Amino acid sequence: MSRVVFIAIALLLSACTEQPQTIGSNSKADKQAFQGTGVAPPFTAAGWKNGDKGAWEQQLKVRTQMGQNDYNKVQ
Repeated sequence: MSRVVFIAIALLLSACTEQPQTIGSNSKADKQAFQGTGVAPPFTAAGWKNGDKGAWEQQLKVRTQMGQNDYNKVQ
C-alpha cells in the first residue's frame, strides 16, 4: 500500500516540473532602436528617419532636457 502511495505522489510531483523554454524557429533578432520599424506612424518625431543614429541621439537628448527632466519643470 505504501508503495502505491509513494508512486502516486511521485507522479503528482513530476507533473509540477517546469517545461523547457526554447526559442522557436520563427523568432527574429532585435534591431538597434534608431533603425526603427520600417513603418512611419503618425506619431514619429518630425525630422527623424529610420536608421539615422545621429538624429535619434539628438532627439533623445532634447526630449530628456525638455520633457522628461523634472528639475527643469519645477521653477
